[in-house]
Amino acid sequence: MNFKNSAQRVLLQAPIGICLAFLCFSVPSPAEANLRSTFPGRRVGGGTRGDCTSRVLAHLVPASSVYSPGASGLLGLVQGPAINPVGLTMTFQPQAGGAATSRTLDATDAGLILVRKADLKAPVVWQSGFDCASKEDSAQADPLVFVEAASPPAVSLLLDEQEPSDAAVQVALQALLQRCGATVPTRTTLATFGLVDVVTARWPEQLPVRCPG
Repeated sequence: MNFKNSAQRVLLQAPIGICLAFLCFSVPSPAEANLRSTFPGRRVGGGTRGDCTSRVLAHLVPASSVYSPGASGLLGLVQGPAINPVGLTMTFQPQAGGAATSRTLDATDAGLILVRKADLKAPVVWQSGFDCASKEDSAQADPLVFVEAASPPAVSLLLDEQEPSDAAVQVALQALLQRCGATVPTRTTLATFGLVDVVTARWPEQLPVRCPG
């Protein structure tokens, strides 16, 4: 038996992919590879004028704002401190069109939030934004009301096919999942996701990990 030829046949017959440290990544199709390089995402939302809209809201995804959550469907967000917290709404819209799903979370102070992705076929555009229009004073005749009612959302693209950068985020989110109900160091944790630059003196040293499911 020619071992070399047998090995070659096995490689040719096996699914195309890459396995590193027991984690396997399929080679992206041309369509998904193009999406990863061209999607105009924004993983950090907020940061504009106004009490509500200046609050940071960020998706815990790679810097490209394109991410595959894998079989777990686990997604993470971080929201910064606020004087008057409001709820936030997440929307999952199939990029090819069709019905979107949404979920609204209660108002909370600064912290990390872990949720499960809506059961939609990828690619899916995931948007998260604060419900600034729900503030009681948003109906007042104020020339800055339009600023308060339009907090720039965080926008990411969710795919099926995984890359090594996705695996690093998945591991970090799974570690946070073990801390549900507890707190984690703010700077160290956000540095893991390349987001330490959003932290200011207003942020607490520890962030609670909230897991609404």
